[in-house]
Formats: sequence, structure tokens, C-alpha cells
Amino acid sequence: MNISDLKKGRRGTIAKAISIIENDPTEAKKLIKKIYKETGNASIIGITGPAGAGKSSLINKTTVELKKLNTKPAVLAIDPTSHVTGGAILGDRVRMTESTDSGTYIRSVASRGAVGAISRSLRNSIRILEYAGFNPIIIESVGAGQTEVEISNIADITVVVFNPNTGDSIQTIKAGLTEIGDIYLINKSDLDGANQLYDAVREYIGVSAKNPVILKTSVKKNSGISEFAKHLKEMMLKKKENKKEKDMARLEIELKDIILNNIREKMNTMLDSDKLFSKYLKKIQSKEMDPFEAADKVARSLTK
Repeated sequence: MNISDLKKGRRGTIAKAISIIENDPTEAKKLIKKIYKETGNASIIGITGPAGAGKSSLINKTTVELKKLNTKPAVLAIDPTSHVTGGAILGDRVRMTESTDSGTYIRSVASRGAVGAISRSLRNSIRILEYAGFNPIIIESVGAGQTEVEISNIADITVVVFNPNTGDSIQTIKAGLTEIGDIYLINKSDLDGANQLYDAVREYIGVSAKNPVILKTSVKKNSGISEFAKHLKEMMLKKKENKKEKDMARLEIELKDIILNNIREKMNTMLDSDKLFSKYLKKIQSKEMDPFEAADKVARSLTK
């Protein structure tokens, strides 16, 4: 792969590089080694919230506004994994044509069902886009449970999107999204119930220590979106001050994650060929020994 084409932001090269990150661990390591020194400078914006909140259309419009503010946004959309191919079901986003036309790079990333795996491929896909000169990088999450919290660990700015149609929106608000947002959006604010939802969000979340921004947006009426983009730009500048500190903590988590992963892989290989493991497995299968005692004995023999 031609690294200088990646540096110039050539789309085909970026696509190829992210595919390597997702599918070829050996080549991915070589690639990250070449670019690592020139990464870590972009603002990462995580956008999350229930499915159907209108995140894709909102991001489409917002990236156009961000470009007007002299930024160069890119989008990584985490999609549910296709069980057939292991790729992302939605492919590169159909609903984001406007932002793609204006030069925004958009890529769907398969979530592959594993929590840690999202982080690993995301972290390195972000590095590819940083090296190619994009800033900010927007991560759109599918809005399913654990992914949201994980996005907030990766993002410098976390945006939570609600809409009046989510029915149980007030309950959703109580259920764990209250701590993570820097900005809360009531999207589809042209719909009935938007004002009540806005008031409820202000009541539940507006008084928290984080003092988040709470806004109403409507893609249909094109309202609130330029205001949202301006808030993002301001926050990017403000968060720059403590970004270094946050990145140090993230790199510590990443290093531990990689080390533990390496150890897990080595252990799996060792267990597959370990006679003691087979011996104790038979003992627990025949109920001669319980699994905890067997595991202790095997672990002791492996870590001598």
C-alpha cells in the first residue's frame, strides 16, 4: 500500500487501509507502525442514541455545516454485523449522500458482536482517518447497550440523540445515557411531543455536574443543525486543553487490552495442546472434580 496516497487522503487508499485494519491483523500491525507517530490529533465525536432517532440523516446535514466551519469531517458508522458475511449490513451509508458529495469520508464498520473488538478496529480506523487529514472524526453508534458506553470512552465529545417517537424515551433517558453526554439533542423536533421530551431531558439531565448542552434539531425543517455544528466546533477547541490527559488514560487502557489479548491467544494455544488440561477436563466431565478446583490446578501448572 502506498502510504503517501493515504497521507493525501485518496479515498480508495483509505478504504483499503480500513479493510486491512478490519480483516488482516498482521498487515494492520505493519500499517499502524508506519503511521502511528502522526496520529492522535483529531477530535473524536461519538453520536449515539436509540435506533430510529434519525442519527444518519442528522449526521449527513451536520457534516455539511461542519465543512462550512472550516473542518474536514469523516464518519465511521458502527453497524450491526451481517451474520452471513461478517461485514456491515448497511454498507456505506445510503442516507448520507449529501455529506459524501461535499467531500466527507463515510465508512460503515461492522460491530462483529464483540465489545472489545469494536474498540480495537475503531481505534485503528480512527488512526487511518487522522493520518489522512480528517478532523473531526464522527463515530455513529447503532445505539445498543454496551456500545454506547464504549463510544463515550473513545470519544472526546459524546452526543446523545433522542426523538419523540421512541415511546419509552423518558425511561431510556434514565437508563444510563444520563452520565455520558456532552450534548443532548431532541431530534425530529417537528414531531408532537418534542417539547415535552425537551423539558424532561432538561429536568433529568440538565442539572448534572457535566452541565451538558441540550438542543432541538429537525432535519426535515433544517432547524437547529447549524447551531449544533457551532457547539461542536466550540467544544472541539475547548476539549483540546484536556485531550492530552484523556488520551494518556486511553493509551493505558489500549496497551493493557492488547497485552491481555495476546496472553489470551497464547493461553488458548497452550491449553489446546496441554495434557494436564485434557486430564482435568475429563475429571470435571465425570464429576470427579468441580470446575473451579480444576481451573486452579491447570492455571498453577501453566504459570509456574
